Amino acid sequence: MRRRILPIGAAVAVVLGALAVPALAAGGPTAGSSPAAPGEVGVPVDVVARDLKISVTDARTLLAREDAGSRLNLSLRKGLGGAYAGAWLDKGTLTVAVTDAAAAARVRAAGATASVVKHSEARLDAAKSTLDGRAVPRGVPGWYVDPRANAVIVLANPGSEAAARTFARGVSGVVVRTSGEVPRTLIDVIGGNAYFIGSGTRCSVGFSVTGGFVSAGHCGTTGATTSQPSGSFAGSSFPGNDYSFVRVSAGNTPRGLVNNYAGGTVTVAGSTDAAVGATVCRSGSTTGWHCGTIQARNASVTYPQGTVTGLIRTNVCAEPGDSGGSLLAGSQAQGVTSGGSGNCSSGGTTFFQPVNEILGAFGLTLVTGGGTPPPSSPPPGGGDCTGFQNTYTNTLASGGQRAEPNGSYYQSFTSGTHRACLAGPSGTDFDLYLQKWNGSSWVTVASGTTPSNVDNVSYSGTAGYYRYIVHAYAGSGTYTLGVNRPA
Repeated sequence: MRRRILPIGAAVAVVLGALAVPALAAGGPTAGSSPAAPGEVGVPVDVVARDLKISVTDARTLLAREDAGSRLNLSLRKGLGGAYAGAWLDKGTLTVAVTDAAAAARVRAAGATASVVKHSEARLDAAKSTLDGRAVPRGVPGWYVDPRANAVIVLANPGSEAAARTFARGVSGVVVRTSGEVPRTLIDVIGGNAYFIGSGTRCSVGFSVTGGFVSAGHCGTTGATTSQPSGSFAGSSFPGNDYSFVRVSAGNTPRGLVNNYAGGTVTVAGSTDAAVGATVCRSGSTTGWHCGTIQARNASVTYPQGTVTGLIRTNVCAEPGDSGGSLLAGSQAQGVTSGGSGNCSSGGTTFFQPVNEILGAFGLTLVTGGGTPPPSSPPPGGGDCTGFQNTYTNTLASGGQRAEPNGSYYQSFTSGTHRACLAGPSGTDFDLYLQKWNGSSWVTVASGTTPSNVDNVSYSGTAGYYRYIVHAYAGSGTYTLGVNRPA
């Protein structure tokens, strides 16, 4: 399985909010502050309401509940270990599947609905990985892990059910379902905005990263040139994966923004995983902005060119030319458009390559906050968190947390990149959060929450008050935090 551990927020922000904040200087934050729920900066809620057929008020409420649910899911997933069996959202309500009664009690105590099932997520992911390694027969358009069904769903076109069952033979936890899907990659050769490859093929920009942007792998091979913006594919993988990195030429400025096709932009704040069932919206150069929900994660799909694994399956519509475009949950980057079936007149199924896998594959940094990208070099010192402007060392007990620098905050007088590296003791799980004061409360704007003792954070932000929160999620001991502030 390609594991994706992403930024935490509202659920753990409740925990972080319990951290006492000392009295601070006039004009800055005051004591007793706690993180606020992420905002909807630039998100066209009216389009969410249109596509989900609900009122604007209900759409705003739903997005807030889903954001909190997705973040609570991350916290529970990390805490439940092998008993975790997946999760999903239904009208903003989070249900977490687990394999035993004790884990179910922990889920309910955290405020979510529990469902006791047979197969753990790890077991289903292993079953899906087995299928990923097999030759795919005709008439099998894809397969994915479905937490609601607690099964790996193998899709079969009408008349191909027997072939699908043969394909899945000997793998436990598999359910075959008949489907009319015929996925294809979303490329056409007509003109328009976004970006162009070679002699005129058009795709859509996914998300800005250090030195360029990410998009779909099927849009272009390594070395292919692009225009509007000018650049070239520095890396591309398809099939198997469906991702690419386009390095743009000098004079082009990557921004942490996504076109909302309503006369404005959405500011990208991070890349927190949204749970199955969460509302997501896609931006593409053919059909603009459309919304729907996540149906599954870790889905495999078979295109004419071959099988792609580890995708996000959604009911958001898309059409040729939308390929590579952005998928967001609120202001959190989720993935880039891969392909699907149907269209935006009759509806359809669309798949997305998770953005964090792309960032990891190429060693890229997501540009956030609408600012310019950070320098192309990796964090100074790598995993040992040395070589930074400022270094802080303190000791935490398991579950403890501390604000840095020195239990307080700092003020940035200019826009720029805030970069930090946290190194905890070997064998522990220490997490790092960057928070910004919004005038009345602390808001988490970036985070590093990998299941390891080392995490990195990079955020392009405007002037203001900032602080880092170090959280000893599992294990205890002395940590080192290296911090670079905007010049």
